[in-house]
Parts: sequence; C-alpha cells; structure tokens
Amino acid sequence: MRQARRTRRPARVTVVCAALVAGCAGLTGCGGGGEDPDAGTNGVGKLSAAKIQSKTREAAKGADAVRLSGTIVSKGQTYKLDMRLKASGGEGSVTFKGGTFQLLRVGEHLYLKADSGFWKHQDETGGAEGKAGGSAGDRSAAAKLNGKFVKVPAGDPSYQQLSGFTDKDLMLDGTLALHGKLSKGERSDSGTRRVIKIAGDEGAGGTLDVSLEGKPYPLRLQRAGGAGTLRFVEWGKEFVLEEPGKDETVDYGKQLPTQ
Repeated sequence: MRQARRTRRPARVTVVCAALVAGCAGLTGCGGGGEDPDAGTNGVGKLSAAKIQSKTREAAKGADAVRLSGTIVSKGQTYKLDMRLKASGGEGSVTFKGGTFQLLRVGEHLYLKADSGFWKHQDETGGAEGKAGGSAGDRSAAAKLNGKFVKVPAGDPSYQQLSGFTDKDLMLDGTLALHGKLSKGERSDSGTRRVIKIAGDEGAGGTLDVSLEGKPYPLRLQRAGGAGTLRFVEWGKEFVLEEPGKDETVDYGKQLPTQ
C-alpha cells in the first residue's frame, strides 16, 4: 500500500506543472515574449512614416473642427495663436508685436476686435486710427474702437492675411508639412494619450506627434527651422459661430491698414 501511494504523488505533481506551463504560454508576462506596443491602439504605429503622415492628414481633413494654439514664425515675425476652426469660419486670438486682437470669421464676413491700445499703436505707425476718422492726436477714435468688432472689407489688403488665420484647411495645409526624408520615431505618452512621432530630415524638417488612440489626429507639431510649435486639440468638437450684433460693431471705413 505504501508503495502505491509513493508512485501516484509524482504523477499528480507532473500534471499540475504541465498545466502551469500551458497556462503561462498564453501570458505575455510569463517568461519571454514582450508586450505588443500596438495593442489597444489604432494601428498606425505599424505603418511607415509616409503612410502615417498620409493617415493623419486624412483624419485632420475629415474632422469637423479643431482648436489650434501655439506660435508661428513667418517672414521674421512671430505670431501667437489660439484659434478654433471649422469649414464655415473660425474665431480666436492672435498676438503680434506685443499686441493682441480677436478674429471672427463667419462665412465670408471677417471681423477684428482689439482694445484702444492696439488701435493707438496702429495710428502711431501710420495706420488704422487716422483712417477711422481720427487724427494722430485724437484719442477718441481709439476709444470708439475699443472692444468693438470692426468688419474687414473683402477688398482690403489685410483681409487675405487675417482671414487665413481663420481658415481650417489653409491652416492645416500650411502647418502640417514636414520637409525632407520622413522617418518614424518612438512611441511615447503625450500626457493625455499615446503618440508616435514622425520627423522630416531627422527632426531638422519638423516633427509631428500623431495619436495612437482613436483617429490618428496630429497633436503637436514642431515646425522646421524653429518656425514655431503648434498644438491641436478638441478635434471634432462643435462650436457656434455668430455674427456680432450691431451694438458690438463699429463702421471702420473702406480699408484697414496692411498688417
């Protein structure tokens, strides 16, 4: 009887060990075989840098709206932006040469709003206040424009430049470009979601963080040549654009100064 019991115990131990080994084979943390870095993602991390860029442009174009903020350096001038954009227009703020103004575009109608300090500066540099009906020494014109929406005439030299800040497709086409040979970087965490980085000319041509969660939206762009950094949030988040009321607007005249 004792002999029979001794021979059965090793058999039971062998069966248990075999079961543990079989179960361990299906677990990533059980000896060997690392985790899949693309598990639970949208899968773009598996693609080439060129295909990731194509996917992110497609996602950006297809979004109904986006909020874009950061800096753009163009022709030696630095613009600080915080704009909400969609197909029918946009709204937000632009800081330029230390002065901040608000932009609002509803369809083809473009409005600019700023404080009296902004308009006084325009007058001192030979621009806006004098054309608004005041002289260089007349502070009342700036006071009348303070905090009011001024409609920018479509034929004004400033219209094209200013409306460009409110044009979703134009802004995305102009800012999402990477220059040079594309390469794919490491996956990382942006703080809010997982991203993968793509770069042009190993970073000299700009770098772009692309979301690995949900749609492959661009989230952060470092522009080539130190030409600014932009962040993209609130993809697809709807917002309302409304024309300002008559009590919020001032008739500026036929032409604004060139910005």
